[in-house]
Amino acid sequence: MDKKILTDAGIEIKTVYTESTNRNEMPGEFPYTRGVQPDMYRGKLWTMRQYAGFSTAEESNKRYKYLLANGTMGLSVAFDLPTQIGYDSDHLMAEGEVGKVGVAIDSLKDMEILFDGIQLQDITTSMTINATASTLLSFYIALAKKQGADLKKISGTIQNDILKEYAARGTYIYPPQPSMKLITDIFEYCSKEVPKWNTISISGYHIREAGSTAVQEIAFTLANAKAYAQAAIEKGMDINVFGQRLSFFFNAHNHFFEEVAKFRAARRMWAQIAKDLGATNPKAMMLRFHTQTGGSTLQAQQPENNIVRVTLQALSAVMGGTQSLHTNGFDEALSLPTEAAARTALRTQQVIAYESGVVDAVDPMAGSYMVESLTDEIEQKAWAYIRQIDEMGGSVKAIEAGFMQREIADASYRYQKAIESGEKTIVGVNKFTIESEVHPPSFKIDDNIRIGQIQKLNQLKQDRNSELVKQHLESLRSAATDGRNVMPFIVDAVDAYATLGEVADLFRDIYGEYRA
Repeated sequence: MDKKILTDAGIEIKTVYTESTNRNEMPGEFPYTRGVQPDMYRGKLWTMRQYAGFSTAEESNKRYKYLLANGTMGLSVAFDLPTQIGYDSDHLMAEGEVGKVGVAIDSLKDMEILFDGIQLQDITTSMTINATASTLLSFYIALAKKQGADLKKISGTIQNDILKEYAARGTYIYPPQPSMKLITDIFEYCSKEVPKWNTISISGYHIREAGSTAVQEIAFTLANAKAYAQAAIEKGMDINVFGQRLSFFFNAHNHFFEEVAKFRAARRMWAQIAKDLGATNPKAMMLRFHTQTGGSTLQAQQPENNIVRVTLQALSAVMGGTQSLHTNGFDEALSLPTEAAARTALRTQQVIAYESGVVDAVDPMAGSYMVESLTDEIEQKAWAYIRQIDEMGGSVKAIEAGFMQREIADASYRYQKAIESGEKTIVGVNKFTIESEVHPPSFKIDDNIRIGQIQKLNQLKQDRNSELVKQHLESLRSAATDGRNVMPFIVDAVDAYATLGEVADLFRDIYGEYRA
């Protein structure tokens, strides 16, 4: 008798698939299972967007110019932890973390350096920022104005997904309700002032990194997306307008076929959710997504094996119809990626795009008995989770009750247990190991960069018009207290060189801080 084989999501992989549930759908048509564009990559390749940011704005600027020179189509900014949780580099809580997991951005002055020599109107920029997304976007808008850019033409994405922070990642500041208010303020402001900007990237990536299954990843992500859409609708916004600026962010993990099916199922599900919420504009029903290869799948043992893992994961994202893609550096289990590793990661995408032939047909996996079956099974299991979350009152209530957190923790435990027991093979870790290996040179961050950031902050506060900053912060406080849209007031404050920490502290004072 054949051994029963299950994916991490508990879906049985049959020995042979002999029938297809293909619905004869066409790409670019509702419910978009086969892709959001009729011609997909024949018309335009996905955006090759390499995630980078470390140390100071000056150092990150050099890496961005290097990536652009090597064929990157869009920039993706990583911020350090103090920036993510609203502390300037001189704050006691920032000690030991400045510039470590991303670039330190304390003010518009840092943003000016970060994009020195790069015209914002000529590129798209993705910013992985959540709790302080309103402030970082305001820095970007203020800089675009200084460059003379047409705000109607600048484009990019802010992650701005606070619900997954409560569920999986932890870089939240304020309680859920005021956090949701900040997000819908961004939706409203950008729809008028920066209409090409993607105002949220609803993220399953970090849910998967925390240990979820593929099913949980899309179920919790789509439930969160539903919560954001409902909050915007309750504010009087039209889903046919703001729905066009919603984007998603998924993980590409190791099970190739399950991942392809996951992306296809997610598109089909979101189309139905958006339709049920009142969307009639096709663009408001299309799930457009960025993919990043799985950081948690990278291994410190035999790190060159990670090149193969990343290639297979990237291929699954392309076969699944991604709109943009980041491929991880093979050395990222050891440190931030070196320039050489970043280049290899980018070249991986370019080889897939220009040499493999997989881009020549739209949804080449369609009609595969196995992929169609997996797409259906993943969808069914994900709907079951969403119904459960709906019964709890939606994502915010489910998170406050700890439901998503427990489900992710349980899945993570099962996965780790399977590795430790040897039931799941990780090449070079629990099988095919070697006794000794030499690791490649790693990328190190100078611990002294905090000193330089503090010096820049002190100089900024000496040079700026302190009275003007005070006036703008008071106007922001008044708007936040009265429940008005805070975005115009944040833009004015940071344009006068108010710092990230000053804006975050003002909101802390009004909204308080969330404690799990």
